[in-house]
Amino acid sequence: MNRLDHIAIAVFSIEEARHFYEDVLGLAFLHQEMVEEQKVNVAFFQAGSIKLELIEPLTPDSPVRFFLEKKGQGLHHIAFLCNNLSEKLQVLSDRQVQLIDKYPRQGANGKKIAFLSPRETNGVLVELCEPKGDQTNEHE
Repeated sequence: MNRLDHIAIAVFSIEEARHFYEDVLGLAFLHQEMVEEQKVNVAFFQAGSIKLELIEPLTPDSPVRFFLEKKGQGLHHIAFLCNNLSEKLQVLSDRQVQLIDKYPRQGANGKKIAFLSPRETNGVLVELCEPKGDQTNEHE
């Protein structure tokens, strides 16, 4: 893992939450996109060298919807950039680290993503992400 990429916060409505992050905290809005494979709508804000991601469920069966119903709005996951995500997942699997995703999936910004089980990370959902073209030192 090279560096922390973003912190994700689950919200019922990006539109309602956006005001706080832009107007109260003064964070710069970067962009918003739908990630249909994950059944979420995401919005990114710049917070220094790290991005803040608001994630909103698109469908009633979205995993984020289940998260919100169980835990309410708040911290969803932290994401670390990495090189060669497929290889990293294999190394972690070989080390008996419990993975949610054994293979990379499509995430926002064209990144490949995979999640580690919170059982392995002291209760925190951790995402590993590989930027498009595997450029972990690239700034968005």
